[in-house]
Amino acid sequence: MSQYIITIDAGTTSERAIIFNHEGEIVNTSQKEFEQFYPKPGWVEHSPLEIWETQKFTINDVLDKQGLKASDIAAIGITNQRETTLVWDRKTGKAIFKAIVWQDRRTADYCEDLKQKDGLIEKVQDKTGLLLDAYFSASKIRWILDHVEGAQERAEKGELIFGTVDSWLLWKLTGGEVHATDVTNASRTMLYNIHDLQWDDELLALFNIPKKMMPEVKDSSDHFGETDPALFGASIPIGGVAGDQQSALFGQMCILPGMVKNTYGTGCFLVMNTGNKVIKSKHKLLSTIAWKIGDEVNYALEGSIFIGGAIVQWLRDNVHFIDESSEVEALAKTVKDNGGVYFVPGFVGLGAPHWDQYSTGLLIGLTRGTQKGHIARAALEALALQSMEVIKTMALDAKIDLKELRVDGGASANDLLMQIQSDVTGLKIVRPSLLETTAQGAAFLAGLAVGYWESPEEIKKLWKAGKTFSPHADAMEDVVKQWSRAVERAKNWLEHA
Repeated sequence: MSQYIITIDAGTTSERAIIFNHEGEIVNTSQKEFEQFYPKPGWVEHSPLEIWETQKFTINDVLDKQGLKASDIAAIGITNQRETTLVWDRKTGKAIFKAIVWQDRRTADYCEDLKQKDGLIEKVQDKTGLLLDAYFSASKIRWILDHVEGAQERAEKGELIFGTVDSWLLWKLTGGEVHATDVTNASRTMLYNIHDLQWDDELLALFNIPKKMMPEVKDSSDHFGETDPALFGASIPIGGVAGDQQSALFGQMCILPGMVKNTYGTGCFLVMNTGNKVIKSKHKLLSTIAWKIGDEVNYALEGSIFIGGAIVQWLRDNVHFIDESSEVEALAKTVKDNGGVYFVPGFVGLGAPHWDQYSTGLLIGLTRGTQKGHIARAALEALALQSMEVIKTMALDAKIDLKELRVDGGASANDLLMQIQSDVTGLKIVRPSLLETTAQGAAFLAGLAVGYWESPEEIKKLWKAGKTFSPHADAMEDVVKQWSRAVERAKNWLEHA
């Protein structure tokens, strides 16, 4: 048997390739950032070709670093930024427009108009588990078909196809042989019926999207095809695909109903396993597919926070408070508290549980005594407080009393943030020994498909807790109260501009 699994981790700001061994440990990694395009306020785009070229580089690079050949790799797993939308020519493989990123809000007004149709909000939620929002892929496809000359006609002829980033990479990796996705990514398009497990004709008609554009939908652990031998010297099986948050849920081994994880990436994403039951949220959370392995479908409740670790990136890149993201903890520790400063990071609107497309960022409570440390502390608190709102909402929907939260993602390495998270939620926070659970989950799914691991039960033994954080007695009630006031002030700002 080949010795290793490679995970392709196609993120929002960088592409990575990570080699895992049979113990689920990281052997080597390669990472490369790619350009972000912001052509207008609220618009976010990526270059499809750059996504592919960057990802191809990282795969070759990590193989070279470890001195491996394609024959040493048992399978490739793919995990990806979700909802990001690409449309390309079926024959040439060339994208007809830049990728419209999940954060992009250009179709907000279009979605608001749709909400005025009687019963449509309810219908979308019943079929897809989602809210009618610009976040998801459907309105982004519609925008591309409307704004690229001749695109609608070409799509109806079958000349154009749609995919999220996983589909785009599958297409490129297989030399244009495979146009597919998995159930987790399909469930984020607002076009996929999560009960019937198929593209929904009524929703496709609503958005006037030809069904022939849509990829084949496969299990999360499945045979997706083989890489083009010309790419890496020999073909490699592609055995697992999952959207990043579902992949992290699996990597955290949250395989029982009621288990919850939070990933602190560019955004923050809290996901609860709900087993074989779809829980319809009454509090603006999302019902989604966690994964499908064989005949078994696991569902999940999710709260999506658009700006998470991106807050720290903003402190680094926009206002230059720090040179490296890792420095934010030390800066925040230069003060004992937030000094009355609150930071609402509504840069691209507010996600769960508010879903306000017209909020903006808000920094409030500034005085002559405000220091950089206060703002850094407020930024970390914003990360934890946004997550707290979703956790409380999730407990209401699932009707359970949560005790533990498993955490991962880059910002979870910040001990101060994790302690604040425990303090504002009252939960035990468990950080695993390996933080790269998103990539690890895709490796596990791919390994299962090719027999590298025999079962989820075998994989469960590989998960290890690292550090835990318990809530302090001096709860942060006043901070929570003031945060809620700040959020209300940030709402609907653009609507009244």
